Amino acid sequence: MTGKTGQLGFELQRTLAPLGELVALDRSACDLADPVSVRAAVRAVAPDVIVNPAAWTAVDAAEADAAPAIAVNAVSPGVLGEEAARLGALVVHFSTDYVFDGSKEGAYTEADAPCPLGVYGQTKLDGERALASATARHLILRTSWVVGAYGNNFAKTMLRLAAEREQLRVVADQFGAPTSAALLADLTAHLVMRYRQSIQPGAGDFPFGLYHVSSTGETNWCDYARFIVAEARALGQQLKVQPEHIIPIGTADYPTPARRPANSRLATGHFQRTFGLRLPPWQDQVRHILQQLNGAH
Repeated sequence: MTGKTGQLGFELQRTLAPLGELVALDRSACDLADPVSVRAAVRAVAPDVIVNPAAWTAVDAAEADAAPAIAVNAVSPGVLGEEAARLGALVVHFSTDYVFDGSKEGAYTEADAPCPLGVYGQTKLDGERALASATARHLILRTSWVVGAYGNNFAKTMLRLAAEREQLRVVADQFGAPTSAALLADLTAHLVMRYRQSIQPGAGDFPFGLYHVSSTGETNWCDYARFIVAEARALGQQLKVQPEHIIPIGTADYPTPARRPANSRLATGHFQRTFGLRLPPWQDQVRHILQQLNGAH
């Protein structure tokens, strides 16, 4: 597994460790910006499953300096796929709603044509394609608005700001579903178990391919921030800002170097039907994370 220090990598160590020998690597042991390092790491471990949560996620910085994002997001998945093909291994790779431009009215399905708005989204799309070209034995899981108790994310930023300020201004015209890193890790462990069962003699074919995976429901960043503050206050956290003092603004009022998709909603029906799983509402997931964070205070 790559990216063990990221918020998803942290949760994956919890869920994958019971399944067998887990080798979790950070950048010092597997530098995804360096194909030689990637090949050496895979060959040293010779795994039967490679899980790749690592990514270059500096979305705005990538607009000015694309090289790191290209190396990590676009090139390394193909290298992992090539090495996995030599071993006959499965690759589980995570991608993003940023492969779409956000102009669709409804939720995006796997059949919708990608059209990234910026460097980050383009490199993630290129990485998907490189992996799929290198090996058929892949699971590409596109997700959105990842949040967790570990690492940096929107929820933790809002809690910090809410403790410092009496008013916040948050974008209200971008829509999506916050998705828990813990949920993604739990689902990944389930998929790995299903895969291992499928390679036993007499088992059926495994449904490799591309899937959209996120919590159910939808919100915008402003309403999401209000939910976070309301729930945290209910848990007893001392915050200066009240939910009603989080002011909605438009994307145009908060310009960033990289354009964000206005619609990040992902249709997850294909995933749920294929694997017989039901995905939970985003509110339940975020509430659980806030409870974890409150316990850490």
